[in-house]
Amino acid sequence: MLIEKIQELIKNKDMEALKNTIAAAGEMELLQAYYDLSSEEQVIVFRLLNKDDALTLFEELDTEEQENLLHSFTDEKIIEYLSELAPDDRVRLLDELPAKVAKKFIASFNAKDRQATNVLLGYPPETAGRLMTTEYISLKKDMTVAEALAKIRVQAKDKETIYTLFVTDGRKKMQGVVTLKELLTSNLDDKIVDIMSDKAVYVFTDTDQEEVAQTLQELDLLAIPVVDKEQRLVGIVTIDDALDILQEEATEDLLTQGGLVASAEATRSDLLVRGSYWKIWKVRLPFLFVAILGGLLAALVMEGFEETLASVVGVAFFIPLIMDLGGSVGTQSSTVFARGVALGHIQFKNFFRHFIKEVSVGASIGVVTGTICGLIAGVWQGMPMLGLAVGLALFATTTLAASIGFLIPFLILKLNFDQAAGSAPLVTTIKDVAGLLIYFGLVTLLLGHLIGSEAYECYCAVCAC
Repeated sequence: MLIEKIQELIKNKDMEALKNTIAAAGEMELLQAYYDLSSEEQVIVFRLLNKDDALTLFEELDTEEQENLLHSFTDEKIIEYLSELAPDDRVRLLDELPAKVAKKFIASFNAKDRQATNVLLGYPPETAGRLMTTEYISLKKDMTVAEALAKIRVQAKDKETIYTLFVTDGRKKMQGVVTLKELLTSNLDDKIVDIMSDKAVYVFTDTDQEEVAQTLQELDLLAIPVVDKEQRLVGIVTIDDALDILQEEATEDLLTQGGLVASAEATRSDLLVRGSYWKIWKVRLPFLFVAILGGLLAALVMEGFEETLASVVGVAFFIPLIMDLGGSVGTQSSTVFARGVALGHIQFKNFFRHFIKEVSVGASIGVVTGTICGLIAGVWQGMPMLGLAVGLALFATTTLAASIGFLIPFLILKLNFDQAAGSAPLVTTIKDVAGLLIYFGLVTLLLGHLIGSEAYECYCAVCAC
């Protein structure tokens, strides 16, 4: 493997062989190996690359890796690499640097790069204006195809994309969109206005970057234009930037669901993997205490029905089934909600409609699983009423689990809490305690003649508590 060869050559201090090895490696092969190297090894490899290969690798790195790598450069080298980046990538990296350092580098750019950078920095963070690039080709609607192709030949080398081209009028207002394929297959004397589509989708500079990324993904676009309030074209967002945003959001959602938020230091996986035990505990343990509380409450419920378990031993056999199946349904509903919100399929204004749909899905699952498991329980234990209790308990528990699995994450988001990871312990606690109460209640009501009056009184006392 490339990484093993690189590490061996570095260990042997054979820099000449190392230089030849990385020069011969493919772009993606080198990128994959780079991420598996230590910080010191990364710097060595990068410095041995020729200028073009180094710039190519630098552009492919994520922002955090770029920032780490810059610490090993001189100011002159940093300015050189920043200048070579596309304006949107440059701004994203500058956002991660201290303000004083970023200003110093901006002041060192040439006039063109400085202007492009300052334009993007003028927009609020995490908006289309900050995400967009100004490196695009626009066509005038009164151009001929020949004029358009001539413009593309001159400017294509320095632009991010030439496959989708946006059409404006004399005041730069959006008029439509035309593809490179349409230009190449049209007559040279055709007018752009005659072959363009006037139904171009666009976003505004203040549109949230996640919404922009979702629009690009859902409509399967290569690029989307960004306009100001007067609908003048000011930039474009390309699909590669959109995918980066969606990946970042997906990673953040996974960290959130796993309890990996709550402090500034713990927002990066590097800290959670390499950080001290104390810092990791501070992030993860608070949410797990909720689960501990839920387990203790469930134990208290079972203690309250000790006589029921002693009288009808078969009742205990199905407790794990009810708790586990309810937990699985609750987890599924929480995942459906999280993914739906992340991808824009669930809008808060239509939450009630989505909630009713999810509850009905949980109820339908409860009917199927309750019927199957109830029949199995009744036949296995030779007690039809126990089978009925198991079936009804599964129906009620899965319906409840689907409801709270969808509702609790929504309420936490509406309350603007960052600790969204608390939704999982809350869902588990409510589902477990309520599921046990439902199950033992049904057993007490349907098999009361086998248990005696004391168990019935115990059920009423637990519910009153």
